[in-house]
Amino acid sequence: MNAPSSSSSSAVPPLEYRYQAEPGDRELVRQIVESTGFFNPAEVAIAVELVEERLAKGPASGYHFIFAQTAGRTCGYACYGPIAGTHASYDLYWIVVHHDFQFRGLGGTILAHTEEWIHQEGGRRIWVETSSRDQYAPTRHFYERHGYHHEASLADFYAPGDDKVIYVK
Repeated sequence: MNAPSSSSSSAVPPLEYRYQAEPGDRELVRQIVESTGFFNPAEVAIAVELVEERLAKGPASGYHFIFAQTAGRTCGYACYGPIAGTHASYDLYWIVVHHDFQFRGLGGTILAHTEEWIHQEGGRRIWVETSSRDQYAPTRHFYERHGYHHEASLADFYAPGDDKVIYVK
């Protein structure tokens, strides 16, 4: 399969993409996720666990990674996978941009590239979940700006007063 072309913008540095998880990605993902200052330790551990699953089981894990690199440095990544028991639906599990590269349009570029890749794999719908907490308002706006619509909310899913907000595109 050929890699889809990357989206480009004058604000976004040229990106190269890597699609295979490597042993060093455990620490790389940890560093990227921790750099944001956004995720709690349990969430960081989950991000690393998905890399470990991919390394242990390969494609059978259901977790696929796209690592975005610029100037020889990994600036962000996405993790996605097909949803078992569905026809052409995918979950977008993670999309994270390293703190040093934020606010340059990289998140949207990585998202668009991931969407193209999912489409090439036969995906027709992409599902995303996030929190209803105020801290996650920028995350919800990010998805809305990129064409995702609010499909459902599950009250008190994560904790009392912290709903799971589900988006789809």
